[in-house]
Amino acid sequence: MDIKLSPDTVKRLQGPIQRFVSEEYGENLGQLGADTFLTFCLKEIGPAIYNQAIADAQSCMQERVTDLENICFAEETSYWGGTKKGMQRKPDLRR
Repeated sequence: MDIKLSPDTVKRLQGPIQRFVSEEYGENLGQLGADTFLTFCLKEIGPAIYNQAIADAQSCMQERVTDLENICFAEETSYWGGTKKGMQRKPDLRR
């Protein structure tokens, strides 16, 4: 799966990439170099990050689903408060 970024995101990331390369390696990187570096990262590193993010999201969702009974539990027969108050009616057998 190719990870695609919007043109605005690519443009926004060029500056930080250029600054990183300049500060870490003392090299000046132009816009084309920054684009090439970003493309490399997206193709080589991006899938591992993406897969981990999906695994994390899946784990989080699984925890929520497992706890769904506790989160969304509605007490049954709450009108009488769980006790036998009042008269019990006989079932209507005419139906």
